[in-house]
Amino acid sequence: MNTDTSDVSKTGVTDGDLDDLSLRVTRRPRPGRWVAVAAATLFTVWLAYTVIINPNLHWDVIADYQFDGVILEGLWVTIQLTLISMVVGIVIGVLIAVMQLSQSPVLRITASAYTWFFRGTPLLVQLIFWFNLALLFPVISIGIPFDGPKLVEWQTNAVITGFVAALLGLSINEGAYMAEIVRAGIQSVDPGQREAGESIGMSNRKILTRVVLPQAMRVIIPPFGNQFISMLKTTSLVSVIAGADLMTVSQHLYLANFEVIALLMVASIWYLVLTTVASIAQHFIERRYNPGATPVRRRVLANLKPGRTAKGAA
Repeated sequence: MNTDTSDVSKTGVTDGDLDDLSLRVTRRPRPGRWVAVAAATLFTVWLAYTVIINPNLHWDVIADYQFDGVILEGLWVTIQLTLISMVVGIVIGVLIAVMQLSQSPVLRITASAYTWFFRGTPLLVQLIFWFNLALLFPVISIGIPFDGPKLVEWQTNAVITGFVAALLGLSINEGAYMAEIVRAGIQSVDPGQREAGESIGMSNRKILTRVVLPQAMRVIIPPFGNQFISMLKTTSLVSVIAGADLMTVSQHLYLANFEVIALLMVASIWYLVLTTVASIAQHFIERRYNPGATPVRRRVLANLKPGRTAKGAA
């Protein structure tokens, strides 16, 4: 029996009728959405117009200082603080995360105490502490402990400058947060992956670096990107210890010429530029480590390319 003929006899629908059928979808009217869009657009235009024509906002001063040499030097210090603090924070975070997952209770308690303390105290307090370390230890020395002979000594004020204090505060504080991010990423990997590595004789270090961490990157990258963007803005706290960053030099300038709002706008524009660049980089890195996030349309078109099926079958 012809299956097609049987189906037609049962349903009474021919192939020609199916070709004439078309799906007509009528969207539900949403007047509230259009009202919200109109209100948001009107408010945005009004706000932009009010800011632009405000006579107290000196756009000429903003234009003059946007690429000023002092501002660019502060911008470069901000970039340095962010990059170095994040690199050191990642190293500390990985180390503390591994200690937290260790079988040794001493290592676990030490790592937990580290994250508890540096996540529980404000970063501003930590920055001020490191900047005033000389009040606690006037001299930094290397030698035999417990009042033994000293091999080398330095004056703390000469070593702990504003930039060094900023690096210590930002990187050590960031290490506590990165430790939790890395720990969550490691724990997201199936324990069977570690067991498979052990079954073929891999050492714990190789299992961590070649098996666990590459798979954990899918979980680590998104919060890491957020931490990096947050660090770009958090460096502005360094201004309280004269760290010579973007916010510090902006304050010095507006204290001299009293153009407070204009210099704050200059700093804000540069912060927006840096965070925008970092956000774009985060987007591409996330796509690199999470191929499943590729849009469905792009994946379908890639699968329809000639020879794709044959290659996959081969």
